Amino acid sequence: MKRRIFVFLAAFMVLILLLSACQQTPEPAPEEPTAEEEPGSEEEPAGEEEPAGEEEPAAADFSFALVLPNPLGDRSFIDASNRGAERAIEELGVQGNVIETNGVSEHEAALRGAIQAGNDIVLGLAVDAQLLLDLAAEFPDQLFGAPSDVFAESLPENVAAFQINVHESSFLAGIVAGSLTETKTVGAVVGGDAPALNQFFWGYKQGVLEVCPDCEVLVGYLGFEFSDPTLGLETALAQYEGGADIIYQIAGRSGEGVLEAAAQTDNFAIGVDSNQDWIQPGHVIVSVLKRVDTTTFLLVEQALNGTFQSGFQELGMADGATGLSWDDGSTTFADEGPEEMTSRLPEIQATVDDYREQILSGEYEVCDALNPTDACTGIAPEG
Repeated sequence: MKRRIFVFLAAFMVLILLLSACQQTPEPAPEEPTAEEEPGSEEEPAGEEEPAGEEEPAAADFSFALVLPNPLGDRSFIDASNRGAERAIEELGVQGNVIETNGVSEHEAALRGAIQAGNDIVLGLAVDAQLLLDLAAEFPDQLFGAPSDVFAESLPENVAAFQINVHESSFLAGIVAGSLTETKTVGAVVGGDAPALNQFFWGYKQGVLEVCPDCEVLVGYLGFEFSDPTLGLETALAQYEGGADIIYQIAGRSGEGVLEAAAQTDNFAIGVDSNQDWIQPGHVIVSVLKRVDTTTFLLVEQALNGTFQSGFQELGMADGATGLSWDDGSTTFADEGPEEMTSRLPEIQATVDDYREQILSGEYEVCDALNPTDACTGIAPEG
């Protein structure tokens, strides 16, 4: 009796499975396109679930990684590049991974991890040039990009790098400082003594002396320490104590200490890379913008669109890759600064605009620490 029941149940289950198979709608068909439909064509069979063409699937399958030299939160250079990554993800529809590190010792491991993850392009922000070149040689099929500052004589075919020349916009910041200083002593706190950083400083110094020939321009180098606000604070305090009333910070997160020192001593500062006017309102006069957000975005876009350009690409003030926060409409200092200074801003801004026109027309040359010319006479240290 039990055997007959078992046989009956088995037969019943087989019948149910057969009926289910006959009634089930096949799933694989939409996932196996027979042809790729040309945009606007209705004669070719639809080969994708999304009829939007080829660009969307290509973007959805595309990924990039951005390796940062230090953690996010500097409100300057690093955060600017991160904004470019976020823009690429949002506007291009690609996948992106931003990798924070804690300094040079972690850069190689982070870059190798990004390569092994299969990203279409790996971006290294302010990483050692030789490290980038060595990895490019080891992984010739991997695309690499540098949003800013790779110093090498040449680059292989799988590496693209942007150089944003900031000497001209820094010169304009120097015009501002030289026009507003009451003590005729201004300063600069610089992350390290290197051509890329001196491109900021020498341009600034030239601008100061252009409008205030008898001004003194102090400088303090931080030994390439970009993540120590306390060091920036102490260096700036020493300059303020030495008579400076305006200091240009060129030191990443360490430069936040400079802005803090300006507020503590009721003096003034100039921000860098991103708009920092709001960090210490009424004490940050203006900021020099270095748009690594733009170059980060462009590297991803070029790799996605198949327009990747190996080698060096230079951008500057004429390209909109650098300028002043005032150009973006920042009025924080005009709204929050002391009246005896803000009342002079329209006149100073007119002077800035005049020099900008002279620079862009080629009538006036600004000293460039990366390519020194006679314009650097009296600006660059002798010897």
